[in-house]
Amino acid sequence: MTVWIVLLRGVNVGGGKNNTIIMKDFKVMLEELGYKGVKTYIQSGNAVFNAPETSAEAIKQAVGKAIERTFGFLPQIMVLKREEFRQKFADNPFPQAEDDPKTLMICFLEREPDAPNFDKMKELQADTEEFQFEGNTFYFYAPKGIGRSKLAEKLERLLGVPVTARNLRSVGKILELAEVL
Repeated sequence: MTVWIVLLRGVNVGGGKNNTIIMKDFKVMLEELGYKGVKTYIQSGNAVFNAPETSAEAIKQAVGKAIERTFGFLPQIMVLKREEFRQKFADNPFPQAEDDPKTLMICFLEREPDAPNFDKMKELQADTEEFQFEGNTFYFYAPKGIGRSKLAEKLERLLGVPVTARNLRSVGKILELAEVL
């Protein structure tokens, strides 16, 4: 069995009725797919579980079809093996964020971008902000707040690929859940 982490993008945001997935129902849906030890973390669409599949694409397709059937829409879905997720957490290039883990976003990219617009990123980057790009991961440190960042607001467009982000605290908590499976 492989331990998988699923991250959904754009669910349960803004308090509206659109793109709503109750995590209790999401957990049941994943269990009905045959996944074992399913655990979810907060309301933003994070799950960990054991599954016999060895392909992230197979997990993504199965989860996507089930979400569409169960909840009536298809969000962006990122799927990672526990080992890959653990490595992204360990590779944090901004250890100063550990004192305030909400200041670092680990951005999971659907794939490595072909032509990210680094010039525009640097133009939008505040003096206190730093970023580092590694393959299909973008680390973004904003000590004055992610919500105030002009770069954060335009990041997905500038990278040119779908992105879902979690702060360092959330990544750590999701990893803790995955480690006990």
